[in-house]
Amino acid sequence: MVKRNLDQLYRQVILEHYRKPRNSGELETQTHKVEMNNPTCGDQIFLNLYVQDGIIKDAKFTGSGCSISIASASMMTETIKGLTIEKALLVSRDFSEMMQGHTHEHLSEENEELEVLGGVSQFPARIKCATLAWKAMEKAVAVDKTTK
Repeated sequence: MVKRNLDQLYRQVILEHYRKPRNSGELETQTHKVEMNNPTCGDQIFLNLYVQDGIIKDAKFTGSGCSISIASASMMTETIKGLTIEKALLVSRDFSEMMQGHTHEHLSEENEELEVLGGVSQFPARIKCATLAWKAMEKAVAVDKTTK
């Protein structure tokens, strides 16, 4: 019964973010922009970030893909806003570990909805869908890490 309720919550949260993605669109002012795709299933994301003084002040995305990809991008943009680049990278690392079925420590304190995506780890073919936006963020902010 508990597993059934978790599966239902998992579906509801993903569908909500897929149907009404948060932070969909482009930023007028951006400091970081990256495009990534998942050739396996055709998911594509264009991520825009506005970073000031090492803090992600705003994040938006456009793109196309499956419900998991779009929902994950929506949740990711919600999660990273207001975080330092370093903290966003820690959360991204933990998210990736969660997708591999491992423990994580920085997710629940930032956004409880992200834990719902942990169910994706049961479907290895969908892990790339869930991590695409996170990999895009890592790629976008990597420029800052190399210039310091």
